[in-house]
Amino acid sequence: METTTLSGTRLYVLAVIEHAGRRIHVLGATAYPTAFLGHPSRQEPLSWTLEDAGSSARLLIRDRDGKHPALVDAVLTDAGIQIVFSGVRIPRMNSITERWIRSCRRELLDRTLIRNQKHLLHALREYEHIYNTHRPHQGITNARPPRVLPQPTTNQAAPTRLDTRQQRRLSGILNEYHHAT
Repeated sequence: METTTLSGTRLYVLAVIEHAGRRIHVLGATAYPTAFLGHPSRQEPLSWTLEDAGSSARLLIRDRDGKHPALVDAVLTDAGIQIVFSGVRIPRMNSITERWIRSCRRELLDRTLIRNQKHLLHALREYEHIYNTHRPHQGITNARPPRVLPQPTTNQAAPTRLDTRQQRRLSGILNEYHHAT
């Protein structure tokens, strides 16, 4: 995914998604796609970043866009990750990631003026948190990600009105709603 800052700088975002649980991991953002191959100070490979995010990826489905350097594919192949190219003009082949990109743009990036790379990463980390912990996912029978549910009340005299609390994130661009206990 890519976005543009206020100064006109184009930033590329590297995010992976686990298809089974619909969990997203934002790995980084940079102005140069080849920068994902290693951190400038430590020269750590991309595969280490994936391991740090808790991803045990075996396959990477990606489109045939020319922005993806062949060197990234080589690093991932060396790490034991098989690269699968999506078909030409077949967006359903990678529909889970395409859906996340569309949701992220509509709910966050289209409503936020991104100042720089640090601000973009902060906003994406907040969105990642909400997406992985709060938001229901239709692809997995509208279930939320795993969380302990409160005990049901058996008291018939319990209040009939539920008290709901709002937690604002990113100055109100993103909101979470929880029942007050």
